[in-house]
Formats: sequence, structure tokens, C-alpha cells
Amino acid sequence: MTMLDRMRRHQGWLKWSLGLVVLTFVFFYVPDFLSPPTGTGATADAVATVQGRAITVGDFTRAYNAQLAQFRNAYGNNMSPAMLRQLGMDRQVLQQMIDQEAVLAEATRLGISATDAEVRDRIVSIPAFQENGQFIGEQRYRQLLRLQRPPITAAQFEDEIRNSVILDKMRATLTEWITVSDADADAEYRRRNEKVSLELVSFPTVSFLGQVQVTDADVATYFEQSKDTYRIGERRKVRYLLLDAQAIRNNITVPEQDIQRAYRQNIEQYSQSEQVRASHILLNTEGKDEAAVRAKAEDLLKQIKGGADFEALARANSQDPASASKGGDLDFFGRGRMVPEFEAVAFTLPVGQLSDVVRTQYGFHIMKVTDKKAAEVQPLDAVRPQIAEQLKVERAQTRVQDLATAITTELKTPADLDKAAAKRGLKVQESPFFMRSEPIAGLGASPEVSEQAFTLDAGKVSGPLRTGTGVAFLTVTGSEAARVPTLTEVKERVTTDLKRKKAQDVARTRAQATATTLKASADFTAAAKAAGLTLRTAENLARGAAIPEVGPSPAVDQAVFSLPLGAVSDPITTPNGAVVVRVASRTDVPATDLAKNRDAIRRELASQKRSQFFASYMTKAKQGMGINIDQAVLQRLTT
Repeated sequence: MTMLDRMRRHQGWLKWSLGLVVLTFVFFYVPDFLSPPTGTGATADAVATVQGRAITVGDFTRAYNAQLAQFRNAYGNNMSPAMLRQLGMDRQVLQQMIDQEAVLAEATRLGISATDAEVRDRIVSIPAFQENGQFIGEQRYRQLLRLQRPPITAAQFEDEIRNSVILDKMRATLTEWITVSDADADAEYRRRNEKVSLELVSFPTVSFLGQVQVTDADVATYFEQSKDTYRIGERRKVRYLLLDAQAIRNNITVPEQDIQRAYRQNIEQYSQSEQVRASHILLNTEGKDEAAVRAKAEDLLKQIKGGADFEALARANSQDPASASKGGDLDFFGRGRMVPEFEAVAFTLPVGQLSDVVRTQYGFHIMKVTDKKAAEVQPLDAVRPQIAEQLKVERAQTRVQDLATAITTELKTPADLDKAAAKRGLKVQESPFFMRSEPIAGLGASPEVSEQAFTLDAGKVSGPLRTGTGVAFLTVTGSEAARVPTLTEVKERVTTDLKRKKAQDVARTRAQATATTLKASADFTAAAKAAGLTLRTAENLARGAAIPEVGPSPAVDQAVFSLPLGAVSDPITTPNGAVVVRVASRTDVPATDLAKNRDAIRRELASQKRSQFFASYMTKAKQGMGINIDQAVLQRLTT
């Protein structure tokens, strides 16, 4: 009996709703639970364990496919599993699952759990399970779960919700003591919103490179003083057998009947539902007098109907940050992307027509539909190249996996690499020496390969290792200990560094002399021109903004936001040279703005600090946990 079974029998407050409603399941509430593909083995196989808690093949596959669905929603159907594997998405998904299991394990250690009542309350509060503010009833709740592709059982979903409640309680237990003072909130708001306008003269290092000369003796002295800067880390070289997925893909021909079958089986990927493009003005009601907010919305609507520019009013009044800067434009969206009240109006309004004031859980909206796209299915001819390419990639990956599985059983010694290669018409190659942080010639950048190259014992052969182009097997053939190089090996680099250092010194010296002159002058502009310097201006700069000829500079920010109006700075060293600035004007933050935004900033800062503390806590907690990844199972699933 599930939690909702018990709720139905023992709670009298459930109100059943019989009308039909279109509901959307968002990723955070209902993951796209998909079955593991045929041939991946028993779902009880553990991809990883955390303190004895297993992450099964089924768990991993469902989470991975959910992530794939998210990427396809964002980037289109061209985002195939093979492409995600090349991006390392499978490893990222597994790491996220390990992190979650680690939190749950730590919660168990601390005695933190979730009651049936807490799980029930969380489920009935999910907007997807509500209609007119009430829970839709268990029958429709189960129906909606069955509509997922593939279906999800109530027990599975409730386990996910239970874990979610435990995670939230865990975070709250560890971080609820963290608060943010008024002073800290105000300081952060000032930091983000204070602006200055500057006059400046810059002294770029590159301008002085031609004025400096260095001798061999200078270079030798500089090298002796900074040898550790040029230290070469441990280096290794390897012999490897690469199963190149791209080369295999190039030799694959996909029959037409396979393309047609894939098109029919995945027709939804090539279908586009009806879409609407709309703009809106949102006035939120959180903590406000709803009547006053509605009155303002009605007034804006009246202005628009009277000829006022919708986009201008949206930029000035809308409280939806994502769309306000774009004049309220929400771009195209399909059904299920917006809350039901908003969606019902958007899909019924004719193009160009203005809505009345619409109330949703977020506040009051004024909408204007700007375009519509009818539902359509892309014809096979339009997507044939895409399908053929996807099938080639998938079949190449399958071929690589089959080869890797077979070769794995044949490798006992380094000599077996050559035998396995010759048997299949492949070639074993040897890399030059490389450091752990460097890409490997012929294999590219692959953390997995690099890790094996620097941990594998001499005379051993690795198992299958994934690279950006396929799967590799390797053996270490040489190593060099970390060392300080001779000057001859790095002389060109040392010479370049020394010239740049001397040019920076010249830039700072020139800037210091100029700063003295400019500070003594009553007219910064005239003094700069008299000195033959190019004067530049920068208007309304916030912290972190790019400054002409300087770029973003924390050092400049620190100086100019602490200087009084009209003051001239000392020389400020930047990565590009040096600069002298004058604060021409300053935009301070009004006290009313501080008071208005204090609570929002406080919540944001508190959330950041709590997240940082929680992450640090879990990093330390995981150090004492038994976390194991079955590389063989993961390799089977992800290659």
C-alpha cells in the first residue's frame, strides 16, 4: 500500500475533482522515467555504491534518459546519446546521483527522515496535481503517472518525493542558522548598483615592449630567480590501440528501410505541436495589496488600448526579469510550458489581439499574442540526412563497444595489443611524452585516459578507456620524473616573460610620473592632453564592467569605488599594464531603493551562503564514505 493509499483510507479531507485538465510535469517533480535499453543487463546491477546504497543500472538509465530529454527540449532532436557521451554527460549524471546518495546516507546517519504525511503534503502541493487550488484526487494522480513515457508507478514517484523531502530537511537542518544582516544586504545592493563615470589614461604593456632590451645574462639571472615557474611536471608516453568511432562511422551505410523505420518509431521527435509567441507584462502580488496591483494592471491595459507602446511599458513595468528587457517577449512556446490560466488565454487569443488582465499564481498579466505556428510533422525527406547520421553514429558506437568487449578478453600483456590490432586490421600507435594536464597526441584531452596513463604500472595494459573519438587501450612505455628544465629548453619563453616584465615596469613608472602631474593639476583633461596622452572616458560603469583599453579589472573597481568624486587615483596595475583614473561622477543608491530591495537581497545572499556551506559540509562528509564506481558496468552502459 502506497502513501496515497493510506491517505485515501484515513484522511477525510481529500476532495475529488472530475473535470479534465491539461497538466505539465516539470523535471524537478516528475523525471522522465525511461526503461533501460535491451541488453544492458539486470537492473539490479550496481553502477556505483555509496555507503552500501546501490545506484542500479535502471536508476542510472532513467536519470540519463531524463537528462537526454532535457537537452533535446533545449537544443533539438539532433542531440543524440552519442553526442552526450562525447560531452561526458553520463559521468556528470552519475556524479549527481552519487552526490544525492551521499546526502541521503548522511541524512540517515544524522537521523533525518521523511514521514508519510510530509510526503503527502509535498505531492498535493505540486501544481501539476492541483486544479482550482485543490488536489485532483488519487485516481487522476495515478492516471497522470501512467501517462508518463514509460509509465511510472505511484510507489516509484513517492520514493522520489520522499528523497526530495529528506534532501530539503537535510539542507534546512544544516544551514537554517545562516542569516544575513541588514548591513550586509545593503552593502551587496550598493555593490551591484553603484555606478561611476571615469576619465582615464592607460599605459598598455604592449606599447613599451619595443623600448626594452634583454641580454643573455639578464635572461639567465631571471631564470635562476624563477626556476620553479618553469618546472616541468612528470611526463609519460604510451602505446595505444584506438577504436576510432568516427573512422568506423565513415564506413557505415544505412539502408533506406532502416531510416524509414527509425522515422516511424520516433515520429514524435519530428513533430511540432501548436505553438504561440506572446508578450506579457507581469505585476507580481507577493506580499502586496492585490487590489492595488490589479488597479495598476488595469491602468496599464487602458494605456495600451489608448495607443501606448506595449514593449516600452513592459520594459518599464513588467516584473518578469527574463522577458522585461525584451519588451515582454516570451518567444514561442507549446502547451504545457506555462501555467494553465496563462496558457488558456494565450492559445485562444488571435494574433495581434490584447488580453484582459489575467490572474495566475504569479500575479496579474497583460498579454499580447504576436505569432502562431500550427502543429506539423516534418516530412521524412526533410529529416532523412539527420536520421541517417544519427543511425551511423549509434551503430559506430555499438561497433566500438562490441570490439572493445572482444579485445578486453584478449589483452593480458602489452604484446597482446599488437596481436589484437593485427587481427582486426588496426594499428598500435605511440605517443610522445606528455604531462598529466596536456592532451595526448592522437587521443586528445581525456581525463580518463590521462588518469590511467599516470597510475598504470609498467608492463600492464589498461581496460577500455573512453576518449573523445572512441575507445582506447594503452600501456605505459616511458616516464620522466618532474624536473626543472635547463635554460636552453625554455629560453624563448623566459626571454618573452622577462621582456614583458620589464615593459610592465616601464608602464608603471610612466603611470606614476603621470599620476603625480595629473593630481597636481586642477584640470585633468587639459593636463592629460598637455602630456600628449590619449584621454578616454567610461560612462556609468558598474563593478565588473569592461573599461576601455583595460577590460574588467577588480583592482580598478576597488580603487574607483572608494575614491571621492573628482579624485585622481594612484597608478593602478592591471594585467594589461597600468592606468590612472579620475572619478568624474558617481551614482549613489537611494535609501528608498535599499529598503525596497533589502529582503530580496537578504534571501538571495542567505541562499548562496547556505548552498556554499552545504557543499563544503558534504565534500568533507563524502571523504569518510565508501564510494565505489563499477567501471566495467559504466563502460558497458556508456560506450
